[in-house]
Amino acid sequence: MDKIIVGSEEWCTLPELGLPAIKARIDSGAKTSSLHAFNIEPFEENGKYWVKFSIHPIQNNRKIVKHCQAEVIDRRTVKSSSGSVEKRYVILTRMSLGNLNWNVEVTLTNRDSMGYRMLIGRQAMEDRVLVDPSKAFCLDLIDEEKAKELYGEPSIKKRGLRIIVLASNKDLYSNKRLMEAGEVRGHEMIFVNTKYCWVNVNATKPVVHYRGGEILKNIDGVIPRLKPSMTFYGCSVLRHFEASNAFCLNRAQSIARARDKLRSLQLLAERGIDMPITGFAHSPQDTTNLIKMVGGAPLVIKLLEGTQGVGVVLAETSKAAESVINAFKSLKANILVQEFIKEAKGRDIRCFVIDGKVVGAMEREAAEGEFRANLHLGGTAHPVKLTQEERKMAVAAAKAIGLEVAGVDIIRSKNGPKILEVNASPGLEGIERVTGKDIAGLMIESVEKSVFGAKARSLAKVPRGS
Repeated sequence: MDKIIVGSEEWCTLPELGLPAIKARIDSGAKTSSLHAFNIEPFEENGKYWVKFSIHPIQNNRKIVKHCQAEVIDRRTVKSSSGSVEKRYVILTRMSLGNLNWNVEVTLTNRDSMGYRMLIGRQAMEDRVLVDPSKAFCLDLIDEEKAKELYGEPSIKKRGLRIIVLASNKDLYSNKRLMEAGEVRGHEMIFVNTKYCWVNVNATKPVVHYRGGEILKNIDGVIPRLKPSMTFYGCSVLRHFEASNAFCLNRAQSIARARDKLRSLQLLAERGIDMPITGFAHSPQDTTNLIKMVGGAPLVIKLLEGTQGVGVVLAETSKAAESVINAFKSLKANILVQEFIKEAKGRDIRCFVIDGKVVGAMEREAAEGEFRANLHLGGTAHPVKLTQEERKMAVAAAKAIGLEVAGVDIIRSKNGPKILEVNASPGLEGIERVTGKDIAGLMIESVEKSVFGAKARSLAKVPRGS
């Protein structure tokens, strides 16, 4: 059989699913092929197991929705590129690539945080395809505009969106700014207090109720601003919004990763992103070895559940470190132990990342007698010019956790920049005040692009306060 030569990305067709154009990533490093899907529901018909699901076939365009169904041939546990393990439905369907078409096994998963709606692995390419990774689109000459025509995309109505700010305190600066920025751009902004939401998990259609039973329906976008104590419940509510086809500016899974400091650092380490030497242990008998591993005192001890600098302690001596570590453990608190970057002199950098781009940065300096640079603890901030390495590192860190919006904290060491933390709900007050940028407006713009597609309506830049 003659093999076709493909590039690192190609357009393919899945005719049995009614999908005339899907842009796919060709990845010979992955064994299994996967297809973007949401609202995945299994059902039984004539003694066989089937699955129905929905798909946005074009990346960053949530107005085109296709509803598909296929027979289930298997259910497999798959480890994704981000390291998360997921049990997925497997279907067999026809795929056309160039002038060839054949049956391929495809797993179904939500790929909203990925760059492509489909990934074609080596199992599907076996004996049929040769990959030239230096090229792209060697086969069908199609672009996203042509793909939209194939799907018969409806004309975009220039209407305001219904956007929820999911948080706890309406009066916080960040929440007020988001409400203001959305209203200035003509959207209906709805503040929803997370703790007053409730859901029916067994409902046929995912629905979120609010306060007296009001159904939060026809929601285009959700901007989650979950406080740490509401992470578990807030992420559960957010998953229900995701299932209802509302775009969420940071998905529940990504927020949960970011809030788990240990897991987030593990994800950064897997991608070779530099950070201070970090360790953790359960047994008090390992305390001495843990201290030695991070280079001895002085060192930093962090509560895994802490935020805004709370639960972060600098131990000046090994004896003090042992005392603090064992005290935390006696309280059954989970902690990290991290090397202290003395040369930073109480400074760090907050990079604000939106959609894979650093849109603002500031250097924070700790108050006198303090080593933590958090503004909530009296630290000061000023504009800073990032190096190319720092900019790339911030973007890579946000991507590793899967966040569309992230506050990435970087510390400058004698060995180069290192990541301290990735925040899923970064505050807006400090970064807007220091940079003078409309960060809230950029977040609203991100929602617009995701809902309307990359060629969203052109909204004029509106000066703040007008």
